[in-house]
Amino acid sequence: MKWITGAAIATMVVLLSGCSSNYVMATKDGHMIMTDGKPQIDKETGLVKYTDQAGNELQINGDEISSIIER
Repeated sequence: MKWITGAAIATMVVLLSGCSSNYVMATKDGHMIMTDGKPQIDKETGLVKYTDQAGNELQINGDEISSIIER
């Protein structure tokens, strides 16, 4: 019974980790920013809000971003 429970939990973790995609944002000055999850673009302010690999929530001016690519 413990084996089945452990297998079910392991399967759920694998499935849930596959749901969150990471993105790479390229800036116009050549930097590459790795994000954890999809960046959110605020059309009102022009800022791009994202979470970095360490879990910090940051913002960058959308004019500085040249592309956003899903990894």
